[in-house]
Amino acid sequence: MREVILSGGRALTQADLNRSGALPADIMASAEAIVDDVRSRGNEAVREYCNKFDGACPASFRVPQELIDAAPGMVDPEFLRSLTRARDQIRDFHQKEREESWFTTRPDGTLLGVKVTPVASAAVYVPGGRAQYPSTVLMDTIPAKVAGVPRVVMVTPPQKDGSLSAYTLAAAKLAGVDEVYAVGGAQAIGAVAYGTESIPACDKIVGPGNAFVAAAKRYVSGDVGIDMVAGPSEVCVLADATADPVVVAADLMAQAEHDPLASCYLVTCDADLPARVLASAEKLVSQSPREDITRASLDNRGVIVVADDLDAAVDAVNVVAPEHLELHCADAMGLLGKVKNAGAIFVGAWSSEPLGDYVAGPNHTLPTGGTARFSNPLGVYDFQKRSSVICYTPEGMLADAPATQAMAQAEGLWAHALSVGMRRRLAEQGLAGYDDADAACEGAHRVAWPSDLAAPGVPYLPGYAKREA
Repeated sequence: MREVILSGGRALTQADLNRSGALPADIMASAEAIVDDVRSRGNEAVREYCNKFDGACPASFRVPQELIDAAPGMVDPEFLRSLTRARDQIRDFHQKEREESWFTTRPDGTLLGVKVTPVASAAVYVPGGRAQYPSTVLMDTIPAKVAGVPRVVMVTPPQKDGSLSAYTLAAAKLAGVDEVYAVGGAQAIGAVAYGTESIPACDKIVGPGNAFVAAAKRYVSGDVGIDMVAGPSEVCVLADATADPVVVAADLMAQAEHDPLASCYLVTCDADLPARVLASAEKLVSQSPREDITRASLDNRGVIVVADDLDAAVDAVNVVAPEHLELHCADAMGLLGKVKNAGAIFVGAWSSEPLGDYVAGPNHTLPTGGTARFSNPLGVYDFQKRSSVICYTPEGMLADAPATQAMAQAEGLWAHALSVGMRRRLAEQGLAGYDDADAACEGAHRVAWPSDLAAPGVPYLPGYAKREA
């Protein structure tokens, strides 16, 4: 792990983190070409890319319902009980996020509010490469179901022998997925974004994937909704002298084993802690069945930040803006208010990040790469649309009409002001409508702009001479 020493008041910078940033241009170009081809040729293109990249393409993309129904019986009962516990706790948490429509009425009778409606359909992408992720099925499907989405589909790539993960299908059954399609990669994103002969289009696409999946999601964003463009997983452990180096080492490894590109940060104000953590990590990594992946992540993407004091360490954490943040500190809860940027915060030494990955309840689909500065975890709100509702009475319209007309006049939008002015004249005269359309259109200029606004002053920037008229 690379070490960054913050001394003498120096603050952590983005340059210290050396993040890769945006998706490489060649990956974006490849993903865009695949999506465009799928949009143009539909199933034929999907089949070509499935055979090329997955080495398998089923006769029918849709997974038979009987195979999904049978999956819970194919897995160990202990796993099924664990999956059920996770499902129930994830659902309980997300039920509290559900928004309802609301309305309020002003004294003049004007009604304002928000109408909340679920999206009509959502697609959940579930990877099937290095590992199987039934937890992702639960995390991405359950908020959609809580939101009331009537159609939730799952896309996941088959193995080369044409098989699917029983773990993944069992999770789909328990979570209430409506349709499953055996297709992955950028071609799956293109299919659910624009539809093919056998895969109907969806309104929202969520879920993690490799760089090509992320690039495809970015490309289709705008034509459909997406949750985020997620990068490799990351964890940041903020630790003081009370932290246990063995536990901290295990927590760093829990992210490192995901991907050689996973990022692990240890931020501390105890100069002696990093050496003890690294010594423990070395003993533990050598025993891991994913040693090569874990070691590559820690060696190439690991960063240790040593700050002068705890306040400076917290400031460094806010610069990192990590996907997962663990607080291994004596007063962990007391630090919570100082943390500004993090996808999920695990407070105290007992709060292992994998608990959040699987069963705690909050979502594990989180902003990565520093985007926690402005992004949120996946939630019910991602599957609900909000429509503003505005219903004026004549009295309410008369109260707001002058301000509306003045602002429209300042912006030079005459018809904006006219739209209100025509109604204003009707209300002031106690009329329901105009009997004589020709007469109503006479003098429209003053109906729109009843008075002339005084010309504004001219604010000149410093260093520019004021022009004389």
